[in-house]
Amino acid sequence: MLALLLVPVTIAVGLYVRFSADEPVTYPDIERHFKYGSTGGERASGFPFWIWQVLPKVCAKYLPGEGYASLGMLYEPGRTLPVGVSMRRSLGLDRVFLNCAACHAGTVRDTPQSAPRVYLGMPAHQLNLMGFENFFFNCAADARFSPDYIIPEIDAQAGKLGPLDRYLVYPVAIALMRERLLMLRERFTWSLSQPPWGPGRVDTFNPSKALFNFPSARLSPEERIGTTDFPSIWEQRKRKTRDDGQPMQLHWDGNNTKAEERNKNAAFGTGTTPPTIDLVAIGRLEEWLLDATPPKYPYDIDQALAARGAPLYAEYCADCHGASGQDFGGARVGHVTPLADIGTDRHRLDSFTPELAQNLGSVYAGYPWRFTGFRKTFGYANMPLDGLWLRGPYLHNGSVPTVRDLLEPAATRPARFCRGYDLIDQAKLGFVSEVCQEGARQYFRYDTAVPGNGNAGHEGKAYGTELPDEDKAALVEFLKTF
Repeated sequence: MLALLLVPVTIAVGLYVRFSADEPVTYPDIERHFKYGSTGGERASGFPFWIWQVLPKVCAKYLPGEGYASLGMLYEPGRTLPVGVSMRRSLGLDRVFLNCAACHAGTVRDTPQSAPRVYLGMPAHQLNLMGFENFFFNCAADARFSPDYIIPEIDAQAGKLGPLDRYLVYPVAIALMRERLLMLRERFTWSLSQPPWGPGRVDTFNPSKALFNFPSARLSPEERIGTTDFPSIWEQRKRKTRDDGQPMQLHWDGNNTKAEERNKNAAFGTGTTPPTIDLVAIGRLEEWLLDATPPKYPYDIDQALAARGAPLYAEYCADCHGASGQDFGGARVGHVTPLADIGTDRHRLDSFTPELAQNLGSVYAGYPWRFTGFRKTFGYANMPLDGLWLRGPYLHNGSVPTVRDLLEPAATRPARFCRGYDLIDQAKLGFVSEVCQEGARQYFRYDTAVPGNGNAGHEGKAYGTELPDEDKAALVEFLKTF
């Protein structure tokens, strides 16, 4: 009799242990943890690992090429998951989702034949985030997103599932994942009907409107497009305080001065919610990023030419961008320059509205870290230029391919170019933008005539665009030292 009683107790204990576990995959090495460690997003938004693995095969027609790599995700040798995807044991399954490195790690090649090097903290200039989102939304709406197609593919890749997983766990997981994706697809329809973002870009705040369930009919045309480049994230300690002792204005438009709020808001992009964010994991990354430094420019620098460019930089650039790549001192660094003065594309500025700032103030309501810092501004923030060589294309919306192009008046900057190539343009400082295809891979064709993609502004005498060519060449050479 006792043995019979022990059977259901043992089963119940086993089920409790399996389905109550909350175990993130972590790494002692902070750089590896940045690439693959959890920030908590898997708890609410995580995809069961084996569903993640098989969907590129089940829904291959919604990808531009083979697997997630065709969306610009980076794979290191010997790794199953790409850089920027983390894992956590949650609700009885290994679940995966994005972490910070998805948007803040990229690759560089010296030549088309050389192996890519991964750099952490730089913008993920190859990641097609809109394509990533649309892949899952379109796949969820497809009839093949069902146990009849997904489970046989899991069997083929992982081996036969046990009865509990085959007949209960995975059918339920597939149904719940599909329901959530279709709900998000409905909410995001208006924001994802924007012109394609292309790689290395994101609409930071319009997805927040979708999550707040803003009625799309009430949104003005001016606020529907807010596409910008991913930023770099090095040297956060220096970004916390300006020379005058006040905090820097953060985000492209300087809409917050609280780095912790900026970080928690960015974590929403990794699938976290106020109840599910892993504050210990986020805190560990925040601590590392305080003093993480960008890699030095690895190619030859003409030191004499750079020395000639140093005083030009001091005259034309240092006030807004800092004395050097290491020294953020400058009277206007971290301040917002009014749009009327800077003259760059206004879509990102207009997309962040006072109404949205008010709604963001409700995030973390009831928590000690409730958001209180979001404000509407009227221009764009002056950024330090550390690691500038890895941050192309340039301007907040990535509309100018190289630094040398940025030193030209807008009328003579490239009107169309290609994004997503990881070969450094050593002459112009940025990434090579004339190559639009490499083998079977097509790079994104960026058109500055598309709304939100304008390349005007940051021009005139004060911005160095009237300098003679030899001075511009010297200035570019000096900026390689950043």
